[in-house]
Amino acid sequence: MKLDQAAKSIFLKEFIGAFFLTMRYFFKPKPTVNYPFEKGYLSPRFRGEHALRRYPNGEERCIACKLCEAICPAQAITIEAGPRGNDGTRRTTRYDIDMTKCIYCGLCQEACPVEAIVEGPNFEFATETREELFYNKEKLLENGARWEREIARNIIKDAPYR
Repeated sequence: MKLDQAAKSIFLKEFIGAFFLTMRYFFKPKPTVNYPFEKGYLSPRFRGEHALRRYPNGEERCIACKLCEAICPAQAITIEAGPRGNDGTRRTTRYDIDMTKCIYCGLCQEACPVEAIVEGPNFEFATETREELFYNKEKLLENGARWEREIARNIIKDAPYR
């Protein structure tokens, strides 16, 4: 037993094994992603920046049911509703999300009966000031217009699991 251990110490068995393991990984291609230019795969269920969607005819989807506001555990959503001018249907007059409070749980998206509020694929929305993270209805509708194609594709991909 002691002779075996002495032989391992003299011939540096562990050191040589570690050296060859290092050399094997040294010559393999590196798994690092060159981030700004390469991006990894995002799941269709990824929860990123919030967006309000519109119907294909341009009408807002949100019917001001306030389910997203009620279910939000962080109380980050504030909605005020009122009748729409041309046909009297109820729509949001104010839809605010405080992204500094949001925990990106996705409960607002799950609660919405018309898929109006969604968490889109955008995860690159760093800001310089805290005030930029207070999203109003106009900002949310802009996000919806910008990301609609990807959002619709992700909803279709996720449909079998709902």
